[in-house]
Amino acid sequence: MVLKSGMGKQGYHHGNLRQALVEATLTLIAEKGPQGFTMAEAAKLAGVSTAAPYRHFSGREALIAEAARQGFEIFVTRMEAAFNDARPNPLTAFMATGRAYLAFARSNAGHYVAMFESGLSVNTNPELADAAGRAQAILTRAAAALSAHLPPDRRPPAAMFAAHVWAMSHGVVELYARGAPGARAPFPPEDLLESGISVYLRGLGLIPPDSNA
Repeated sequence: MVLKSGMGKQGYHHGNLRQALVEATLTLIAEKGPQGFTMAEAAKLAGVSTAAPYRHFSGREALIAEAARQGFEIFVTRMEAAFNDARPNPLTAFMATGRAYLAFARSNAGHYVAMFESGLSVNTNPELADAAGRAQAILTRAAAALSAHLPPDRRPPAAMFAAHVWAMSHGVVELYARGAPGARAPFPPEDLLESGISVYLRGLGLIPPDSNA
């Protein structure tokens, strides 16, 4: 749902003010960035008084935190679906989580920015920390399954393995998958990520040199 600035107080059902404010925040984040709007602007876009947001949120950071929490919940659902659909093949499942990461960043720009670019600590509240932890756990589980056959002395910690790939995914999103820089990408973002992951996996000995994965 995308809120329009002309939405009046009848634009949401009684009891849905909290979510209306989150939706307004997502729109503003996507348009102006996490620091580019005020609580008053979120209230105006939701069609309520400037005092109304404070019934549910202590300030802009709390509002962004809720947008981030909801984003992580969506992110977890999509990452789990990608992983589970391809689980019989650990390599395919691992690559699928990378593609799901890029797809989420493209389709949920407001959530993505709130989650990863707002400067917000995931420890802001327990619910946000839990959702972020579950997202990390999916990629860690995929990394553990893919590297399980390596000898222990050559097997990287699954959490570190996952963190490396998460960082690579985030870099591709930032440089090539969103906004104006994306239009100047020399290769499709999916190709950049998958080729980068393949180089990383070959270095670990997880795929052979002649693999096309």
